[in-house]
Amino acid sequence: MAKPKSFRPWNPEQTLLLPPSPVEWPPESHLVFFLLDLAAELDLEAIHAHYRQKDPRGPQSY
Repeated sequence: MAKPKSFRPWNPEQTLLLPPSPVEWPPESHLVFFLLDLAAELDLEAIHAHYRQKDPRGPQSY
């Protein structure tokens, strides 16, 4: 049985050289923070099911 293919981790608070965190770029009232909260609540099972049907070999998707 092949290991199921999964996605690469993404962390919007990952530190960079300048500025230290991408979260510090936009102001607190920026639309991106609403979209981050919304994305966490979406039901993505149909999309994940499609990727599980694909060949598990190869690099992980983002």
